[in-house]
Amino acid sequence: MTDATQTYAYTHADLPGLMGLMTGDEKHGPAATSTLDVLWVLYDRVLRVSPASRDDPGRDRFLLSKGHGPMAYYAVLAAKGFVPVEWLPGFGSYDSPLGHHPDRTLVPGAEIGSGSLGHGLPIAVGTALGLRAQGLHEPRVWTLVGDAELDEGSNHEAIAFAGPAGLDRLHTVVVDNSSARYARPGGIAARFEAAGWSALTVDGRDHEALYTAFTAPHPGRPHVVVARVEPKSA
Repeated sequence: MTDATQTYAYTHADLPGLMGLMTGDEKHGPAATSTLDVLWVLYDRVLRVSPASRDDPGRDRFLLSKGHGPMAYYAVLAAKGFVPVEWLPGFGSYDSPLGHHPDRTLVPGAEIGSGSLGHGLPIAVGTALGLRAQGLHEPRVWTLVGDAELDEGSNHEAIAFAGPAGLDRLHTVVVDNSSARYARPGGIAARFEAAGWSALTVDGRDHEALYTAFTAPHPGRPHVVVARVEPKSA
């Protein structure tokens, strides 16, 4: 299976230009740019999935729960060859497959349709359970959620279940751009740790720190990385 180490023409330096091709209303620019570095490190160095292997049962699964700001996601998918760059200028238009929320039936490489917050992590738990039931123990499941999204009760049910279930193929990235209304004692990571997760908090713009956190061993436990960022304007 071809993995994320395959070389494409675009680099991280090209992503602002690719995002700049997407114009129009309802871009949710700060929501998108806060995820840009996390998405790039995942697709460039961590995820074992490529355009050629996106239907392979042994692929890693990435679920974008923070789907209301998908510009960075689309830019990374284009840079990695999942979608044509020529699609980007049509972002959000009536006849474009690149909607304001990703649609898994229209966007190659998208595992779920997303945008309604609170869905991604529960679906990721179900995906990890399904892979385990099928005897597929190599694929990893990743989901990206926002800090304010943790106000949704469905996420807390998923967090509480996944730890005791020992879903060690499950990985969550929480992009913390200080948009949550209430602070949590001990920070976001403490919520996951209380449910038996492995947890790390890093600078969400530091690629080496992200890679180290993403690849940290966590035997027998699901893993969360809290990526703290200062949102950039778009």
